[in-house]
Amino acid sequence: MNGIYTILLLILSNVFMTLAWYGHLRLQQSGVSAHWPLMMVIVFSWCIAFFEYCCQVPANRLGFIGNGGPFSLVQLKVIQECISLVVFAVIANMLFQNQSLHWNHAAAFLCLVAAVYFVFME
Repeated sequence: MNGIYTILLLILSNVFMTLAWYGHLRLQQSGVSAHWPLMMVIVFSWCIAFFEYCCQVPANRLGFIGNGGPFSLVQLKVIQECISLVVFAVIANMLFQNQSLHWNHAAAFLCLVAAVYFVFME
């Protein structure tokens, strides 16, 4: 079960991370934060990133083999990167609807799947 909880927390963490890193760009486009000073944008993003850490840290603790989880440190990182890119692709497509995915994005994702496969090989 720790593996499932780890993956779910990583997904949630990456949703917050993507919103913290790129959501302010959408707010700027919509005019909400167009006149905010940079420091206010940074603080706003860090407020969102707080929730990322609230999910990321427990995910790594639950998932790490040294704490009774099923994943090595390298496996956790590769899983996180794959989840990060999938979540980013979905959110970027929702927030910035003029962004579309192409064949090279699918090819890159297949390379990531291969990386996961190789990391989990013994």
